[in-house]
Amino acid sequence: MGRKSLKETRQLEIINTFYKVAKKEGYEHTSIAKIAKVMDINPSLVSHYFETKEDLTYALIDYILERYLLIFTIKNNGEVTLADLQKTIEMLFSKKWNLLFDDGLFYAFYALTFREKKIQAKYKTILDSLRVALAEIIEQCNKKQLLNVADPKTAADLIFVLVDGAYFYLSLENDKKAYGERLEFYKNMAYQVLEMDASISSGSTTGS
Repeated sequence: MGRKSLKETRQLEIINTFYKVAKKEGYEHTSIAKIAKVMDINPSLVSHYFETKEDLTYALIDYILERYLLIFTIKNNGEVTLADLQKTIEMLFSKKWNLLFDDGLFYAFYALTFREKKIQAKYKTILDSLRVALAEIIEQCNKKQLLNVADPKTAADLIFVLVDGAYFYLSLENDKKAYGERLEFYKNMAYQVLEMDASISSGSTTGS
């Protein structure tokens, strides 16, 4: 259902190339000319879809949100189970989650939130959307009496405080063993927030 238009396809190609170039060379050193060179197209074609580098940045931040929200896709005909919640927690505290978007670019864009209101608003949308999605899963588990979390919104907020703080701190850690141990520690703290047994489901994933 709903094939992408040529415009949408080309825009996504440009966004992906922008991401790859910025990841390799740094956001500040990335330009429309460099993106066009990598794609082997005329810079005017990039400008046809995105007039400025700022427009590209806004589009890429929106793309980040879409990628992050994918982890909250619930199968089982939309019926949430405790295993779904555990799978979400395991994903949040995993290498796969951390690799969804390059740390250098994430924090480069984050720094822009202090100067650009539009980027600030987009980042808040990302962070709020993730918290709301997790809170809804917790609330559904409450309704099914699978959990008894007093305040799902607060619990979701605390878990993302752990996530955000953990990955910023761990981005400075070069020791792989220490990285894994700290990530496991933060994950177990998230389970404590939920008063949930981490081994509740035999189908859990470690995310390693």
